[in-house]
Amino acid sequence: MRAFLPVFVRRIDGLSRAVGRVTALVLPIMMLVIVANVVLRYGFGIGMIEFEELQWHLNALIVMGCLAYAYRDDSHVRVDVVHARLSARGKAWVELVGGVLLLLPFVIGIAYFAWDNFAYSLSIGERSPMPSGLPARFIIKFVLFAGFVLLGLQGLAAIGRSILTLCGRPLPPIDVKDNA
Repeated sequence: MRAFLPVFVRRIDGLSRAVGRVTALVLPIMMLVIVANVVLRYGFGIGMIEFEELQWHLNALIVMGCLAYAYRDDSHVRVDVVHARLSARGKAWVELVGGVLLLLPFVIGIAYFAWDNFAYSLSIGERSPMPSGLPARFIIKFVLFAGFVLLGLQGLAAIGRSILTLCGRPLPPIDVKDNA
């Protein structure tokens, strides 16, 4: 376990970073879809349900793909009133307890139901209820499941990082500026 935990943490950190960076590249595409949708609708009076649904799907892809990335870089919403004043060991305890008691049960529950939702959608070949809407709605439902699985893995990596800190073998902090 001595060698496994640091390797596991670094691999999951790398996976979250890679998925987050690739997914963030979808942002300009989503912006173009939104601009095109607005111009067509308000400039030419042409409403396209395909663009409406595409922007929702792209937004979901971006959020779910970047969730673990934000958690990895500690860019998520946190109440820092107390956390900022804690020592490294105190922060590790908060991360460990919060991860085990709050994050993992939540992520496991959501992933469980997201998988059921995806499986059902796939089994019926779900598509948009709108005639001109997007086909294969199960794909975006899989993205929801995959995003929560990745968040759960990143949560395990954060717990592992906390355990290493509490055992006196902290990993070097993640260099966030390297992510730009």
